[in-house]
Order: sequence, then C-alpha cells, then structure tokens
Amino acid sequence: MDNKQLRLIIESLIFASDTPLSIRQISAIIKDADKSDIEKAIQTLEDDLDDRAFFLNKVVNGYQFATKPEFSKWISEMQDSKARSRLSRAALETLAIIAFKQPISRIEVSAIRGVNSDGVIKGLLERKLITISGRDKEHGRALLFNTTNEFLQYFNLNDISDLPRPKEIEELLAAGEGSNLLNTLPDEVMVTDEEPEEEFTAEPSEIQNESVKEDEKNIGSGIRDGNDGKGEKPAKSPEGNESEKQPAAKNDASE
Repeated sequence: MDNKQLRLIIESLIFASDTPLSIRQISAIIKDADKSDIEKAIQTLEDDLDDRAFFLNKVVNGYQFATKPEFSKWISEMQDSKARSRLSRAALETLAIIAFKQPISRIEVSAIRGVNSDGVIKGLLERKLITISGRDKEHGRALLFNTTNEFLQYFNLNDISDLPRPKEIEELLAAGEGSNLLNTLPDEVMVTDEEPEEEFTAEPSEIQNESVKEDEKNIGSGIRDGNDGKGEKPAKSPEGNESEKQPAAKNDASE
C-alpha cells in the first residue's frame, strides 16, 4: 500500500468517525500498515489541509476534522436558528469543581458550592461529561466522580492537563483577560436564565458519615421532600406511652 492510498483511507476513516480516532485505533483497522507509515500519512494529510477551511485537530489523544477558527462567524450564523443544548452556570460551576478536584464525591461538590448539587450532577452524568469512577475508601464509601473523554472533546482538550491551573486563571482575571478566556469556550456553554438552587447546609459530621445508599438514591431520583435520605422518620408513640419516651427525672430530694 503506497502512502497516497494510505492517506486517503485514513482521511475517510477520520471523516466518517463520530469520535476522534487514535493511531492505535487506525492501526487496528488498517492491519497491513505500520504505525510509522500511519504517522507519516497523518502528517502528509495535515500538510495537505493548509489551504482548506478545515484542519486535522488532535483531541482526546485522537484525530478529527474541525473547521478553522476564522470561519466561526459564518458557522455560528448557520447554527443560530438551530436548537442548541446548553450548559447552565450551575452545570459549568459543578463541572469545573469536578475537573479540578477529581475524584470527588457528590457531598463534597455540594459543600464547595454551598447549594445542593444532586440534580446538576445527574444531568452531567446523563450527558456523559462525568462518570462514576469508584468509591471513597472512607467517609461512608461515597461515590466518586471524574470527567470523561466526552468532557475533553466538548471543551476541545487533548488531555485534562491542558486545563488552565487556578493560579493561571487568577492571573488572567487580574490582567483583565477574563472576557478572552470566556471566548475560548464553545458557544453553547453559557445560559442566562436559571432556577434558584436549594441551599446546602450539611454539617462536617454529615459529610464524613455520608452513606452509600443515600448517594445512589439521590443521584437516581433526587432528594425527596421531608426525607433526608437517612431512613424513615420514627412514628409518634401512642398517647399514654409518652412517659416511656421521657428521660428519668433527676431526684433532687435528700435521702
């Protein structure tokens, strides 16, 4: 197989794929081509696209075609009339906490945000931007969350290490570069109208004693009214038996 044919095959694979294709995946498909030949063909393909409106973008350790930034204005106008799936501020805030603190539990996310984050986390799980990566060895073996490859692809990142460090963000904001930083986000991530969130008021002891059953139930169905997820409330005792529930009164009479 000559280099031109190999390049055309790779081009067709990347074009037809819904997700970025890694060299390993391409090698598994084109079994009679060496890894070095595939890398050379990809380099040739990148060079051939210099005068085209799209380029070969490396993201999530793979390759996909993407339009060049200078054409974003016209592409945005084309998409303005389409319904777009947006991330709310609450979702972005929660996603940022998980990205920088992963692995992290639901109760820790809520404690950092100061509001209940069950519904937001459920939505991020449904969008596959985060995933359950395991359980905490302590603190009630709570479920832990990490970001996914879909998160990297959504924000056009090759690796999680490409995220700016908190110190770098602070320096950008101090230098007045906050608007430029926001402009690097995809158009669909910002939204203005949101429902108010429930304030989170858990005590530190609640964080440490978080139960596994509570975590799983709250993620699946949300917190129910009048039930804190730790079990049913005890029934009231029948009349006449209240004295059995009262602690014994201290006897101050002298013997």
